[in-house]
Amino acid sequence: MPPSSTARVLCLSLLALLAAAPTATAAGGWTVAPAGGGRPTFYAEGEPGTTLQDTVSVTNPTTRAVTVRLRATGVPVTFADTGVRVPARTRADVPFTVNVPATATPGDRTATILARDTRGREATVRLQLRVRGPALSALTVEHVTVHGDRIAYELVNRGTTPLTPTLAVHATGVLGTLLDRAPRALPVQLPPGARRKLTEPWPGHPTLDAVDLRLTVTAAGGAHDTADTTTRFVPWGAVTGIGGAAVAGSTLLLVRRQRRRRGDEVAEHPRAEAELTGAVR
Repeated sequence: MPPSSTARVLCLSLLALLAAAPTATAAGGWTVAPAGGGRPTFYAEGEPGTTLQDTVSVTNPTTRAVTVRLRATGVPVTFADTGVRVPARTRADVPFTVNVPATATPGDRTATILARDTRGREATVRLQLRVRGPALSALTVEHVTVHGDRIAYELVNRGTTPLTPTLAVHATGVLGTLLDRAPRALPVQLPPGARRKLTEPWPGHPTLDAVDLRLTVTAAGGAHDTADTTTRFVPWGAVTGIGGAAVAGSTLLLVRRQRRRRGDEVAEHPRAEAELTGAVR
C-alpha cells in the first residue's frame, strides 16, 4: 500500500475513535470517588473529638454539565459544598470533614457518601472510620424474668468492642437441679453500647416449685456477668378450684356455728308465757 494510502487509513481510524469516544463516556455517566485516584474507598482514623479531612471527586466525562448534591450517612460529615455543578469533561473536587464525636467509643464504623443528580441518578462511595482508643470488653445481663415456657432477659455491651456473647443457664428447685445448660454462643453481635432483648426457651418447666434461676454470659476479652432471680411455678387453675372449695367449706362451717350459737342462746333464755290459773273475774 502506498504511503499516502496508509496515512489516510490511520487518519480515518483516529477520527472514528474520536467520534465514538463521547458516546461511550456519555453512556457511562458521571462518577464519584476519593480524590487522588487509586483508592476504592475513603479511610479515616482518629481519636474521639477530632476532625478528619479528605476530598471527594465528581468526574463528568459526558458532553453535558451535571449538577449533583452530596450527603453522607453513618457518620457526621460536613461538605465544603453540598450542591456541585460539574461542566462537561470536567472534574470537581469537594473537600469535606469527618467529625468524630467526643463521646464515640473506639472501634470501626462504616459510612457512605452519596451523590445524586437532578435526574435521580445516584452514585456512592464507602467511607470507613476507625475511632482510636483502648479496647475494653464488658457486658451485663439484666431484667431476667420467666414468662410461661420462656426466660426473658436483656444483654448490654458496656465496652468499646463488638461482642458475640455466650449464655449458660442454671435453675435449682426445692428438690435439686432442674436445668443446667452449658455455655453456647448466641446468634447475635452486640456493637458497643447496644442493648438487646432476648428469650431462652424452657419447655417442660415444673408446674409447682420455687426456683432459683441464674444466667451467666461471657464474651471474648474477659467480658463476664451473671444475673439471678427467683420465680414460683403454681398451677393457678387447680389452686382456684381448691380455693373455691375451701371458701365454700369455710362459709358452711361459719353458718353452722352461728346456728348453734343461736340455739344455745334460746336454751339459756326461754321465752316467757302467760300462766293459765282458771280464775274468772
